[in-house]
Amino acid sequence: MIRRRVAIYGHVQGVFFRDATRRLAEREGVTGWIRNRPDGAVEAVFEGEPDSVERLVSFARKGPRGAQVERVELAEEEPEGLRGFSVR
Repeated sequence: MIRRRVAIYGHVQGVFFRDATRRLAEREGVTGWIRNRPDGAVEAVFEGEPDSVERLVSFARKGPRGAQVERVELAEEEPEGLRGFSVR
C-alpha cells in the first residue's frame, strides 16, 4: 500500500473534479479524500495499491472535461489505513 498527496492547480474548481475523482477512486479501490482549497487549488490524498494510486495521480494531471490543469504537486506520505473515499 502507498499514499500520495496531490495539489492540483489551474481551472480545477467548478468542473466536477472532486466528484469525478471520487468515482474513479471507488472503482479503483483507492481510499482517501479530496477537497477544494481556498487558494483555488484542489487537494487530495490517495491510499491503495501502487497501480491504482498511480491511475488516480494520472487522472489528477489532466482532470475531467472542463478542467485546465496547470501543474500538480505530488508528495509521498506514509499510509494511515484510511477507509472509504470522501469529498470534503
